[in-house]
Amino acid sequence: MSFASNIKQELCRHPVQKRCCAVAEAFGILLYGNTFTPSLIKIVTESVDFAERLPKVFRKAFNLRFDSEPEEGTGKRTFLITDREKIDRIFETFDLVAGESVTLHVNYGMLEEECCRNAFLRGAFLSGGSVTDPEKRYHLEFCTTHQKVGLETEALLLDMGFYPKDTLRSGTCVIYFKQSDAIADILTYLGAPVGGMAILEAKVEKELRNGVNRRVNCDTANLTKVVDAAQDQIAAIRRLEETGQLDQLPEKLRQTAKLRVQHPEATLSELAGMLDPPLTKSALNHRMRKLMELSKQ
Repeated sequence: MSFASNIKQELCRHPVQKRCCAVAEAFGILLYGNTFTPSLIKIVTESVDFAERLPKVFRKAFNLRFDSEPEEGTGKRTFLITDREKIDRIFETFDLVAGESVTLHVNYGMLEEECCRNAFLRGAFLSGGSVTDPEKRYHLEFCTTHQKVGLETEALLLDMGFYPKDTLRSGTCVIYFKQSDAIADILTYLGAPVGGMAILEAKVEKELRNGVNRRVNCDTANLTKVVDAAQDQIAAIRRLEETGQLDQLPEKLRQTAKLRVQHPEATLSELAGMLDPPLTKSALNHRMRKLMELSKQ
């Protein structure tokens, strides 16, 4: 199962108990579903759990059944209501008039209670929402073909302390979140705390991996610098040997040159500790610079 399917499965575990919440959830489902008109109600879903939940929500909210329900199986499942009396009853429940021209909008009066706002957003997500696997990227969205509904939902979320963004995608109004913490918060609010925790865990794992990669890259770069510097120093010492200048240098410089050739992989700090008596890194670096200058001369 995909991450989004797991989230919807977790949301569908919430029992359908209070009628006011069932009405609010059905409102979200219809406003973010496929078709909600005075002549046809159509809801299509690929979620098995949502398909099992839908009839329960509509029986509790409106005391009615769908005119057409899908048979058990895989793929997309379609629910239909074509009976005008049933559709009129649903519109009346939301204080909407099922006329030939109807403008759908969010009825805030039905969402005064916290539990009803929660149920409304849960229904909207189950019907028209999706969330991306946090291992890939952070993205959660609500999609509706009714632009007014999308903007009113955004206003509702802002009033509740969430800060989504909005855009139009092929005529569809999309309300979305891109921040991992915000997605975790909204999932927890909707009733999927396990999913919210998964978002935060994925964020921590990514930060740990990125931190390790940065340290490895840094260590690799430092090691490369050490190796390159050592090779330059050894090449300078070889030039001094070939011209016979090395044997004429002071004992301290000859001792340093011999140690560098014997330990080409060692850092300056490590070489400094091998000398007798040990030197500081700064003092040894001064000797190395002297050898490099003499080789150039």
